[in-house]
Amino acid sequence: MCGIVGIIGSTPVNLSLYEALVMLQHRGQDAAGIVTIDDGAFRQRKANGLVTDVFEQKHMQRLKGNIGIGHVRYPTAGSSSAAEAQPFYVNSPYGIALAHNGNLTNSKELLLKCAQVHRHINTTSDSEILLNIFAWKLSEIKSSTLTPCDIFKAVESVNSEIAGAYAVVSLIVGVGLVAFRDPFGIRPLVLGQRVSEETHKTEYMVASESVALDIAGFKLVRDVEPGECVYITEDGELHTAICAKNRKLQPCIFEYVYLSRPDSIINGVSVYASRVRMGTKLAEKIQREYSHLDIDVVIPIPETSSDIAVQIARTLKLPYRQGFVKNRYIGRTFIMPGQKQRKRSVRNKLNPIFAEFKNKNVLLVDDSIVRGTTSTQIVDLARDCGAKKIYFASAAPEVRYPNVYGIDMPSKKELIADGKSVDEICTEIHADALIYQSLSDLEDAVREENPNLKDFETSVFTGNYIAGDVNKAYFDHLEELRSDDKKADKAWAESSVDLDLYNINE
Repeated sequence: MCGIVGIIGSTPVNLSLYEALVMLQHRGQDAAGIVTIDDGAFRQRKANGLVTDVFEQKHMQRLKGNIGIGHVRYPTAGSSSAAEAQPFYVNSPYGIALAHNGNLTNSKELLLKCAQVHRHINTTSDSEILLNIFAWKLSEIKSSTLTPCDIFKAVESVNSEIAGAYAVVSLIVGVGLVAFRDPFGIRPLVLGQRVSEETHKTEYMVASESVALDIAGFKLVRDVEPGECVYITEDGELHTAICAKNRKLQPCIFEYVYLSRPDSIINGVSVYASRVRMGTKLAEKIQREYSHLDIDVVIPIPETSSDIAVQIARTLKLPYRQGFVKNRYIGRTFIMPGQKQRKRSVRNKLNPIFAEFKNKNVLLVDDSIVRGTTSTQIVDLARDCGAKKIYFASAAPEVRYPNVYGIDMPSKKELIADGKSVDEICTEIHADALIYQSLSDLEDAVREENPNLKDFETSVFTGNYIAGDVNKAYFDHLEELRSDDKKADKAWAESSVDLDLYNINE
């Protein structure tokens, strides 16, 4: 899970890119980067850290130009060093910069192809591989000037080579901005436009979520379709085409459960509204199957589950209380790269309000249970505050399989639901009862707002991987790359990459 943004404007875009990345910060807190084009040359700043820390005034002043892309990263595999912060760029052909959200499932094969066509890969990032595949396909077009048809042909060829989940935004010097989405639309990508108050020209923006459009004053036009390529020239001319065969919209349902901001609209669905419906569905299941539970109060585990918990309390006609105070200066534990960091951060992040737990039967509500570490510690916290009974409700079904499409659920053996019954999971997290949302109810909660969403990417619940040949050998390779120990071993890399391509030493 990462956040991407790209803007073609008629005035400088550095501030709009920065503001958009701040709005997408929840999608990645490990690193941030921006690349702009000024006078036919790239300007770049990227480093580890939050957006507000990476970009200082001196960097913003150097990020000149009316066209640019940006990225916030959270690493799903390999190193989290600054050297792997995005966007990446290559100098041939044309000069191309690229940022990517997702994960390629055939990166090992693609790495060999890059070597065969003499394209060098300098990091362990599949995004750099994707960039070089794109550059390779563009280099095969024997034309002095790239046309929209040339761009679409190159993207179509890229789609035929790569597998997995990907939403991509790229810059080509002298050409414009190119963005495309995988044939299943697993990762989100939206298109927006605005009219410049200064030049009165139409400007375009693509981003992972609609909230990035909102902050920059762009109006949501639509989602980029599965397999679609959006090409915007440097002069602001918009061209689009479908560049993939056998396409079918199957977005990642975890975007609605946890990943996306509640104020985003993705694939025609309000994330907030879908979470409210998740609460309704879960409350109805409690009424049907767990009516024997004597619940005194409903308490969310901040913050993604708050809207879900409010609706559960309303439906069950129970008091809703904020039982935990969240330290907003601590990052999301789900996307922290190491298990030890996750364990340490839970107690620092949440502090209980003792009176809301003492002598009460409490229903704790969370969006999901992945490793179970956080859930166990929170149940223990509630117990220490004097709760009599602690019931735990998850808005998502049991997460039993690793994610290969860009979410850090790396190893099957690290998932608490692997090979366990619901009762066994309940015992392991120290709860008195455990209620999971059914997959059909979860899908219906999202689908109700957009009936055109027939299917979803739900591999973490079902083990059905829709994009790419995913087998045991792939999982063994992925587990080696994504293990906490492996990530720790790669922490040697430098903490900052600051490249102004006009003055690399500045």
